[in-house]
Amino acid sequence: MRIEFIDPGALRSEMHLEAPTAIPDGTGGHGESWSEIATLFARIEPLSASARFGAGQDHQTVTHRITLRFRDDIESGMRLVRQGRIFSILHIHDPDETGRYLQCRAREEGR
Repeated sequence: MRIEFIDPGALRSEMHLEAPTAIPDGTGGHGESWSEIATLFARIEPLSASARFGAGQDHQTVTHRITLRFRDDIESGMRLVRQGRIFSILHIHDPDETGRYLQCRAREEGR
């Protein structure tokens, strides 16, 4: 089994972890608001990019691997924000099962 080495000095991008909150809209439905959970430092690596055209507009998607120190309060459906860029968390895993780091696969749209 190969254990991946992660340089802690590479975690230098300041990001904000946010969780969705449902807000009642008064008509039986709800809207969505985001609440900041924590500020953390991470390494962001682009993995793939794609573009599609629909409804008269270009829609671009970039997928990233975001590495951060282990947290037990992070889950898919949350997002990470850095300088106005929004990264929706799709999957999370502990790359070497040691509880030191997490790697998130995240999607950034509209870049």
